[in-house]
Amino acid sequence: MALPLRTVAVPLAVLVTVKAIGWRWMAHWGATTDEIAAELPGDELVEASDLTTTRAVTVYARAAEVWPWIAQLGQGRGGFYSYDALENLVGCDIHSAQEIVPAWQDVVVGGEVKLAPEVAMTVVSVEPGRSLVLRGGIPLGRSAPFDMTWAFVLREEPDGTTRLITRERYEHLRWWAPLVVVPTSAVSFVMSRRMLHGIAERAEIAARAVVSAAV
Repeated sequence: MALPLRTVAVPLAVLVTVKAIGWRWMAHWGATTDEIAAELPGDELVEASDLTTTRAVTVYARAAEVWPWIAQLGQGRGGFYSYDALENLVGCDIHSAQEIVPAWQDVVVGGEVKLAPEVAMTVVSVEPGRSLVLRGGIPLGRSAPFDMTWAFVLREEPDGTTRLITRERYEHLRWWAPLVVVPTSAVSFVMSRRMLHGIAERAEIAARAVVSAAV
């Protein structure tokens, strides 16, 4: 069945805009060539990826100091450390934490990380201090038009800093899935960029506080 013109007009406009801005820059913001090419946890779950993004930031803290902020990700938990006001405009009810909450540190395979009160991704892989992988598409009607994984990976460097890498892998399940996936990933770029900085800022402040307290 053909989709109404007004239904595809906005997604098509986003596709054109993304193309004009530069998709590669948005998809690989902050990541090195090696990180883009690297195999990361969760890659094997969506083998036929139609779209992959890899983004990264350097955090001036140890991986163990970054991990607690990742472990408590989610609506109703630590939030996503991004633009809460924008997320809440569409009813996500996100409130990003400014501190580590012990009650939110238990993240297990099979658990859920909510994006909004009625939308959640499933935890499919956890290596505490190293990686967290979520999976699930955003449903439209009875099902999602795409499958995806969202991975958070920590790689501690010899100088004591940590590379925080995120990767999204999308597999189209419907012919019209690109009309949803590309706009979704474009929005994800804006929010993820802020999220990476948000995690880094919190981890660095906490790390400095520990050093100051020890002096």
